[in-house]
Amino acid sequence: MDEDDRQGRWEQRTEVPLALASFAFLTAYAVRVLATGLTGFGQDLTLAVMLGAWTLFAVDYAVRWHLAGQGLRFVRTHWLDTLVVLLPLLRPLRIVRLYEAIQRRHGQPRLSLYARVITYAGVSAVLLGFAGALAVYQRERGAPGTSMHTFGDAVWWTCATLTTVGYGDVTPVTFWGRVIAVGMMAGGLALLGAVTGSFSSWLIQVFSREDDERPPGS
Repeated sequence: MDEDDRQGRWEQRTEVPLALASFAFLTAYAVRVLATGLTGFGQDLTLAVMLGAWTLFAVDYAVRWHLAGQGLRFVRTHWLDTLVVLLPLLRPLRIVRLYEAIQRRHGQPRLSLYARVITYAGVSAVLLGFAGALAVYQRERGAPGTSMHTFGDAVWWTCATLTTVGYGDVTPVTFWGRVIAVGMMAGGLALLGAVTGSFSSWLIQVFSREDDERPPGS
């Protein structure tokens, strides 16, 4: 069995467990941020869940690195996986692959290319927005001069940032809050560009098909 087959089998077997771990990590992080009255035991429990999930992510990365047999080239060619290990809060973005993993396991047909791009971009926007709102709210609440007093303010800021509207009524004032904002801006532009480009390509394909099917001289 060659390395590609072994890596593919590993990814197929671990996709669902890692997706569940991603949900657990995001849930535990959300509880730590939003549950202001969390007791010491609750804080320890959520921290243990986050560390356990991160350990699974790191082990998965190390195993796939070994199976790929690419050395340091694996880090460059799998930059998203590398980023997820460094910033585990982004791991839920890989949940969008869970649907295809389940379809492949049951032998069902996949969605069309354009439907997959739009669906993945939409799900990624929701997950990125929620994770980003949690992260920026954790950094901004209670900061001097902050305009982000509630999680609702953070969600509103996230929506305005991801859609590139940027009203400016709620803005981060801390260093790490602004770092998160830069990442959200980049993610919003990338997702918006993916959806716009896919939709435009689909329209061109539809119109081209209609022109091909139109009788000559009509």
